[in-house]
Amino acid sequence: MKSAGYRVLNYFCTTFYRYMKYLILLFSLFFLVSGTPPGTFRESQLKYTRVREAFANKEKSIIKTLADHGISRDSLNIYIQAFKTEKKVEVWAKNNCDTAFTLIKEIPICEISGEIGPKRRSQDLQVPEGFYRINELNPYSKYYLSMKINYPNASDSIRGVKGRLGNLIYIHGGCESSGCIAIADDKIKELYVICIEAYNAGQIEIPVTIYPARLDDKTYARLTTSYSKNKDKISLWSDLKKSYDLFNQKKVPPMVKYLPDGTHEVN
Repeated sequence: MKSAGYRVLNYFCTTFYRYMKYLILLFSLFFLVSGTPPGTFRESQLKYTRVREAFANKEKSIIKTLADHGISRDSLNIYIQAFKTEKKVEVWAKNNCDTAFTLIKEIPICEISGEIGPKRRSQDLQVPEGFYRINELNPYSKYYLSMKINYPNASDSIRGVKGRLGNLIYIHGGCESSGCIAIADDKIKELYVICIEAYNAGQIEIPVTIYPARLDDKTYARLTTSYSKNKDKISLWSDLKKSYDLFNQKKVPPMVKYLPDGTHEVN
């Protein structure tokens, strides 16, 4: 049950964003009069057939899921975690005015290539591990719909093979993988719509953290023992372990700073 204080805060938060919508409408009317075409992010995506299909199939259930967790589509903020060993993608969400995230969706990974460990060069079939963000929604993907992550990130660029890092890493539909996370067409519809709603509510960046596994103490000890001679993996997993623990404690994604040697400062 949500506390009385939480309900009051959520009421004011929702009211604030309702008035913000009115302001946005006024700006849209201004742009219409001035000749600048208006439109929301959602509207721009709904121009594409597959996006319209995804909304027709999934919009109602997603809005209900958000409502069941006390989250408004108009103030949605999300965080994505992926676990390679367990083959799971988790979607965490909150209202913009909330502090902590809540798990709203767990999506099975249909196919994932490579093994645990980071991606360090092109054509190694590795799914990256580390701290990323979604930097493109692709409504006409080869794999129905897809979301591109910003591999290589600053750490990958330092630690990977120079000039042969590779790119074009996606979370996508279908059930094939050559370095991407495939979650099947039905599930990519859900995730794609959720991402559109977050962007439409004003989220600037959607963070994605990709782990080798759920890094509880037991699993982390097993991995670091098994791969004790692989300094690259151990170094990355140490940083990811800090992120995993902090998020589980606070339900807030940690701040991550990239350091000159390719490691991370996780706070």
